[in-house]
Amino acid sequence: MARVKATKETTSKTKQAPIAHGVGRRKSCVARVWVYPGAAKLMVNEKDFKEYFDTEVARLEASSPLQAIPSQQYHVVVDVTGGGLKGQAGAVRVGIARALVNADEKLKGVMRQLGYLTVDSRLKERKKYGQKAARRKFQFVKR
Repeated sequence: MARVKATKETTSKTKQAPIAHGVGRRKSCVARVWVYPGAAKLMVNEKDFKEYFDTEVARLEASSPLQAIPSQQYHVVVDVTGGGLKGQAGAVRVGIARALVNADEKLKGVMRQLGYLTVDSRLKERKKYGQKAARRKFQFVKR
């Protein structure tokens, strides 16, 4: 039987159930998002999002769905894995938007209009055989 170490974060989760859950993906990143009622707070991997995302651009991208609905008060907990910080910020944005739509269906039009529910599906192109990289060829030697 596996034991789970009780931390401050896990005990707060057991006290009240989340209102909604959403999953966001971007490149190789996956963000699982839970929305709770309460003070407006965004936690990413058990850290404050301002501490987790080091650039202002990544912070704005990750928190943009919450800024679109300033009248609502939600405590958001995010678990994100894979990729880099820019891809993780995009995954968090989609995950938060989906979770907010699950919590309140009226927000779907706003989130869709602002483009937060649209997934950026671009991935890294694979390397091809007989070439140096995905598109780069080996150097041609004339003589």
